Amino acid sequence: MPNTTIQTGQDWGAVDVGRASASRVAVPKSAAGVARMKAMGLVATERKFGSGSNSSAHSGSAVNARKIEESEDLKLKKVDVTLSKAIQQARMAKKMTQKDLATKINEKPQVVAEYENGKAVPNGQIIVKIERELGVRLPRPGKKPAEKKPSAAEGAARAGVVAGGPPKRR
Repeated sequence: MPNTTIQTGQDWGAVDVGRASASRVAVPKSAAGVARMKAMGLVATERKFGSGSNSSAHSGSAVNARKIEESEDLKLKKVDVTLSKAIQQARMAKKMTQKDLATKINEKPQVVAEYENGKAVPNGQIIVKIERELGVRLPRPGKKPAEKKPSAAEGAARAGVVAGGPPKRR
């Protein structure tokens, strides 16, 4: 039995390749050409309904003013001066260059330079890598202590009142 396959689903129609389709009307390139085509009736222009009427983009409403007020300039925290100085001193104590340190912690030399210049945004992973390589505990930016509000008892003690508040119900 011959090993031939019959391919079904093929299009056996004739296809002309390389012939140009029906001749097209040349598109005018200048304003005078467009005007000539309009005069001959070959080109028609139509005005689109409601085009260019995006009133929300041009309105001076309170919504836009609120958006401007809500957009705040958020600045990212930069590396503290104590951290950058500590990195510099520890690196110099090990007699390493910024490039050497960067190579050992698998970072770019620019990253180490930014940390030492105080321009980098602190990243805990990079700081830990630097600590391990230099063998030094680097100062971390801690949370600022919350301001203590005077309690009612402290305020009353200052005012000379012994027991504050209404009498207890029994």
